[in-house]
Amino acid sequence: MLGDGLLDALSMFWQTLWALFLGFALSGAVQAFVTREHMQRMFGDHRPATIAKATFWGMVSSSCSYAASALAKTLFRRGADFTTSLVFMIASTNLVIELGLVLWLLLGWQFALAELVGGAIMIALLGIIGPRVLGGRTAQEAREHLERSESGPSGGHGGHAHHHDASGAGGAAPLRERLRTRAGWGDAAGYMISDLTMIRKELVIGFLVAGFIAVLVPTAVWQSLFLTGHGFWSSLENVIVGPFLAIISFVCSVGNVPLAATLWHGGASFGGVVAFVFADLIALPLLAIYRGYFGLRVTARILVVFWATMSAAGLAVEYLFRWARIPEPAPIRAMADHGFAWNHTTWLNLAALALFAVMYGLYRARRREAAAEGRYAKDPICGMQVEIANAPAHRRRDGEDFYFCSDRCARHFDERESKTMSENLGMPGSTPPAMQHDPNGTHRDPVCGMTVSPETAAASFEHEGETYYFCSRGCRTAFELKPEAFLTAQ
Repeated sequence: MLGDGLLDALSMFWQTLWALFLGFALSGAVQAFVTREHMQRMFGDHRPATIAKATFWGMVSSSCSYAASALAKTLFRRGADFTTSLVFMIASTNLVIELGLVLWLLLGWQFALAELVGGAIMIALLGIIGPRVLGGRTAQEAREHLERSESGPSGGHGGHAHHHDASGAGGAAPLRERLRTRAGWGDAAGYMISDLTMIRKELVIGFLVAGFIAVLVPTAVWQSLFLTGHGFWSSLENVIVGPFLAIISFVCSVGNVPLAATLWHGGASFGGVVAFVFADLIALPLLAIYRGYFGLRVTARILVVFWATMSAAGLAVEYLFRWARIPEPAPIRAMADHGFAWNHTTWLNLAALALFAVMYGLYRARRREAAAEGRYAKDPICGMQVEIANAPAHRRRDGEDFYFCSDRCARHFDERESKTMSENLGMPGSTPPAMQHDPNGTHRDPVCGMTVSPETAAASFEHEGETYYFCSRGCRTAFELKPEAFLTAQ
């Protein structure tokens, strides 16, 4: 039975391989040839025209939920309207090309069309509701919390405020010239590989979960979750339950489409599956990220608004398609039933793999050039290539700079560094600082023992009425997480 689940997962992946590559390749090209600064200048308000522009640029941007949340945060921090930033984030995960192609292949063209129609409805609803529920004082609260979080030990760039053209070296050159250069397409390949790197876990989890659920979970279980036979009330219950399953599934971005295929086979309504697909942005890991960016109260409002608009869009699409007499696709059983036939899908996948090899070669060559130019760095957590000028997060440890694809990776880095410091403190031969300050006015960093001056200390922290000074923000982070571990020997 486990073998059947794995075969189902592999079959779904093989069926969608060429579409995934095409979508990520097109997204990488747009990211390489269109500057971020150009996008950010357009998002200063929430007028209908601005919402439409944010939707378009989101559609051709990164499909990774984590990257989308980081970029939306960056847009908001640089002056974009809060609602417009959230619209950009929704469009960049729910209206991207690769999502539509995978939906078409796994669920049918009706779901691909529902993605576009429902996405437009959801964004229109957010454009109406957002400024009233997430604007004004709420947006100001989100901005203030973001500024505080980025100025503290777990913040983002800190003083790293310079920005370059997102198109990299030669970015000032006209678009037509950039399209003819190997460096330009090398950057496009870099963005494509970066998107795939960021989303690889979600894709693997999504296909595996869908494959095993299709085999291990009886249809009766899904039928018990999704009501049927009660007309409108069944449809309403389905579009509410769909996002809830997305929240607890932990699967984001394109990775939740295979699971959506399993739900569709299990008896969920058309609108319920659509709402589930749209709800990738309120999975628990993303909600934790929003809380770090904007605070708990604002995150709760985002959850309510997103859940409501996603459910409403799913319900509207279901009834709109019924009115237009668009037939619902037949539930698709496991892809493994069809086997790996030598057909047009096989040829498309082979062509995609060949083109991927070419793009990967361009990426490797461009990475070597960019490393020599000092434009890119490697995220120490996930390993993806990060453009230094536009990195969502930055840390400095012992004179060395680290750049991250998202604040999520930066937090993992902080936690890893804090754990390492705590372990080193308890190692034989390691001696915690015996005293916090010397008579001559200098202080000892309670974490690493380094002598620091209050005037030049990188960070400080007040604990039980006493101020401690640190050589770096990393030491402050370690101390703030568990001060008693560093004060026991004092």
